Parts: sequence; C-alpha cells; structure tokens
Amino acid sequence: MRSLPPLNSLRIFEAAARRLSFNRAAAELHLTPSAVSHQIRALEEFLGAPLFDRLPRQIRLTAAGQEYLLPLQAAFEQITAATERIIASQRGGLLVISVMPAFATQWLVPRLPAFQETRSHIEVRLIVSTDLTDFSRSDVDLAIRQGQGGWPGLRCHWLMDEDLIAVCSPTLLQGPKALRQPADLRSDLLLHVIARMGDWKSWLDAAGVSHIDPLGGSRFQTWSLAMEAAIAGMGVVIVDRRLATRYLDSGRLVVPFPNSLAGQKAYYLVYPEGREQNSKIGEFREWLLNEVRNDGDLAASH
Repeated sequence: MRSLPPLNSLRIFEAAARRLSFNRAAAELHLTPSAVSHQIRALEEFLGAPLFDRLPRQIRLTAAGQEYLLPLQAAFEQITAATERIIASQRGGLLVISVMPAFATQWLVPRLPAFQETRSHIEVRLIVSTDLTDFSRSDVDLAIRQGQGGWPGLRCHWLMDEDLIAVCSPTLLQGPKALRQPADLRSDLLLHVIARMGDWKSWLDAAGVSHIDPLGGSRFQTWSLAMEAAIAGMGVVIVDRRLATRYLDSGRLVVPFPNSLAGQKAYYLVYPEGREQNSKIGEFREWLLNEVRNDGDLAASH
C-alpha cells in the first residue's frame, strides 16, 4: 500500500482550495505563500496529478482537485468531531456513577446539588444497583462499593467504615411489649437485608444476647426497603448509622439501644486503573473525598 501524504500538506491544500488563494491560505495557517506553494507542489507530485490551474492572477481547482477536495473536507470534519467528543468526555459531559440504593438516597443524593452548582459542565447520572459493576461491559465511569477494598484492576479510595446500629419505629418503644434492652427483642421482630444476613448474629453476639434466633424475622432485598418496613413498625433492622441519619433526624426511626457494632466492610470509590487523569472523574473524586472529610457524623465516629 502506498503511504498517505503528510497531513500538513492535506491541511494546506484544503485551505487553499477553500479560499482559492495561496496567499489567503498562508495567512490563515500563519505560513508564507512560498511554503504553501511548496507543500501543494509536493502533494501534486505525490498524487501524480495537478490539483490547481495556476493562472496569471488566480488559481482554480482542476478536475482532480475538485474530486479530492470533497472527501478530504468530509474527513477533516470527522476528525474534528471525533476530537471534540474526546476532549468533551475528558473535560466534562456525562459522568455515570453506580451506587447502592440506600447510600444513594440517604447520603449521596442530598449532597449532589452542591457538586452540580459549581460544576455545571458535568452531567451526573446515577445508576442505582446492588450488583458489582463490570466496567468492561458498561458505560459506568466510577462506582461506590461496599467491601474490603483491593479489587483487581481498580483504583480504590476509602470513603468511610460502617457503624452498625439497630433502628425501629418509635411505636416499638411503647406499650406492654416495649423494647427497652436488647434482651427484649424477639426473632419475629428482626428485619434482614438479604445480602447482610450475618449482621444480626454479629450484633446480638456483641450485645451478649443468645436466646434469639438471629435468622428469624422478615427479609428484604435492600436496606432502603428494610428501613421502610421498620418505619411501618414491622420490626428492627441493623443499618449503617449514616444511612439512617435523615430518618433519625425526622423521628421516623429511633435507636432503641445504645449498642453499636463496627462493620466488617467499608465504602469505597472505585474506577478502572488508567482513568486517573480523566478530569471529570478527578473532579468528582476530589469533591467526594472532601465531602467525606467534612462529614460531621464521620468525624464524630472517629
């Protein structure tokens, strides 16, 4: 295959053909007219065909020049569009974040307006999911995960540890069967998040309660659903304190016992290695880490 002509000569030809003037093309490209003439002559020699008719006071495209110009301009437009898309994706545009439902609604979403207010060039799109993100098969830019960190191929930034507490409706603290101490719990009052079936056993063991079946009670897919069940008075759920903050502040949920338990997992911001220099990821990462540093509940728990 013959090699392509130098890109610079194509750029010069396009400018001269569009303006039908070597002088005006030279001014546009900040070159001398002789440099423009030399580059076009070299391109004509490469192609083996004249591209311009040189008349006494003007130039005009030959049939070959006219045939060459249109696809060349289309190619430059495609290159320009592709370049602009890449630059836009690096400097701003859409930022897709995968996050667990309860963390999204209770912690992240209330803080997002502050991010968008100062970074209107970035459009945040949240995907709420309990599944691990497969970055190789999705358009997700970054994710907030629970676990112990160290996922292969991912950059992990610790956000916060879990502080597990029991919460319930205030109605369960009233009447003859009111909850006053952990020993007052019954198996049928336990509300579970399916992916966290071990939490009640760990909490009861830490509280010194052994007469209760830690697997009894109702089960829910997510913390958000389990907390709604607790609000409705169905029972007591073990939840990360920060995910229940808004419900606790409003009085819809209360903490019946002072006992708390350090969770075995933490929250991490993760994204594939190699995306560290992506500016929109960098802006969100720095904002999020700053929010974590300024979180009063986190500071109090440490």
